[in-house]
Amino acid sequence: MARRIKKTKKGKKNKQENLGKSFGRASVIGVFSGLIWSSVGLVCHLLNFSSVAPSLLFAPLPLGSWKQHFYVQFIAIACIGLISIAFALLYQLTLSRFETIWIGIAFGIFLWCMVFFALQPWIPGLPPLKKIGWNTMTTTLCLFVLYGLFIGYSIAFKIEENSNSENYSNE
Repeated sequence: MARRIKKTKKGKKNKQENLGKSFGRASVIGVFSGLIWSSVGLVCHLLNFSSVAPSLLFAPLPLGSWKQHFYVQFIAIACIGLISIAFALLYQLTLSRFETIWIGIAFGIFLWCMVFFALQPWIPGLPPLKKIGWNTMTTTLCLFVLYGLFIGYSIAFKIEENSNSENYSNE
């Protein structure tokens, strides 16, 4: 009986450690997804595929003309990386139990709809969807889909990797 109690306490401790590790991994996935895909968004903006740049993040802030400098794009990329931590954790808490890539794609489409429909009135530099143009619309939609797919697939891969390592451990 004493052994069973020890094993259940050890099992709870391992679950808490795995949960902490998975949140840490999801945070890293979030940072890198934000850095990678907002950098790709900047390249798309520089190549005139999109009229929307990462610095659009700072459009609601009334802090003057500093937002017009090029270095602000890199600050915005870093901030998007930090914001992506919350999105990756949100994905892990709500959608990680689904084992299909379509959930990640739907997550990206949901985020795109949130930015271009729900948050559009509060972002002064973002024109309405009717005036934004097909190039910007399709480019940003594809970037958001790839962003959601990256987060979803990476988190699902880490969860699958963790479950396989527990099955084949030497302990």
